[in-house]
Amino acid sequence: MRFISEQRLDDGVLEREFTLGEIPGTLWMPEWTPERTPASAAPLPLILMAHNNGMPKADPRLVARARYTAARGYAVATIDAAGCGDRPRSAADERARAELGRAMRAGEPLDDIAASVIGPLVENAVPDWRTTLDALLQLPGIGGPVGYSGGWAALGIRLATVEPRIAAAGFHAGGFVPRAQREEARQVTVPLLFLLQWDDEGNPRQRALDLFDAFGSKEKTLHANLGGHTGTPWFELEDGCRFFDRHLK
Repeated sequence: MRFISEQRLDDGVLEREFTLGEIPGTLWMPEWTPERTPASAAPLPLILMAHNNGMPKADPRLVARARYTAARGYAVATIDAAGCGDRPRSAADERARAELGRAMRAGEPLDDIAASVIGPLVENAVPDWRTTLDALLQLPGIGGPVGYSGGWAALGIRLATVEPRIAAAGFHAGGFVPRAQREEARQVTVPLLFLLQWDDEGNPRQRALDLFDAFGSKEKTLHANLGGHTGTPWFELEDGCRFFDRHLK
């Protein structure tokens, strides 16, 4: 892992851009001070934060969530995994995305077409996220436990089933989850916080409720709020931090 930039932000957070082979990422942590040094401070729990279905790591909503969470005493990391953000996509991926856009404009059923886009994204992204997790846990000042937070529920479901280091997960219900990941949800057993926008125009309410019901976690909580896809209230970020405080600190 090679750090390529470092910026001290006005909320007491240190933001560092890194590369790990071909993987670009960002790490946010509380800033080191004379009283809190890598040698003297307790290792921070780590939260992997992903945005919806491969959107770029620099998306302002993700960055705002990451900075807020880091200021609460976490190391927070995100990456552009294979095919995500500005990283190259295959010709097949581009064709699938074009077909999805055409079907959306035409008002056609989207399940099979969306799965053809998101399914390969998940398959390709998981190895990059696990490689990044390996590297992050070797850094001074980061010790776990590890949580997952984000709108890319399909990725989070897969990571929670294959990565035993993830101890808790917070999902936003706004992203499309292919059938394969909806079936895998039954294998997710970590404590879970699930956010649902009641009037999400892109995610039918019943589909989200069925997904919540499918999770195998013995401790799972559903927060539903009125409003559309991007209308999640800010206080849910604070509640999400309290959820991770219970399970990662």
